[in-house]
Amino acid sequence: MIRPIVKDPIFLQLRSEAATRKDLPLAQDLLDTLEAHRDSCVGLAANMVGELRRVIAVSANGVPLVMFNPEIRKAVDPFEAEEGCLSLPGARKTVRFRTITVRYQDMSFSTVTKTFSGWTAQIIQHELDHCDGVLI
Repeated sequence: MIRPIVKDPIFLQLRSEAATRKDLPLAQDLLDTLEAHRDSCVGLAANMVGELRRVIAVSANGVPLVMFNPEIRKAVDPFEAEEGCLSLPGARKTVRFRTITVRYQDMSFSTVTKTFSGWTAQIIQHELDHCDGVLI
């Protein structure tokens, strides 16, 4: 189901809680909503559709990827970036890392540890900020 995008900065600054298997339908909603906004969006966090759960969906080199309870385990090579957000107007500067290693649960709730770099790493970091209630 395509969900409306939350634009309330007060709500978006709340920290998300751990996801469970009960959040599998939410993951599909994130994928549907990401697809509906593919011309202007490459990642979504659950709070962007009104749910304070640690679930993100990103376009990883054009392939949709859902992560439950993602956490960055390693980050290297910081750089200054400028990012926009579907939930907030305009673009903002922030520091990101070119390469990150993330531990998360996949759609089967199996634990995965994977390294991402470049644009995909930047997208994941942006969505993890959302999970932590950090607005750039």
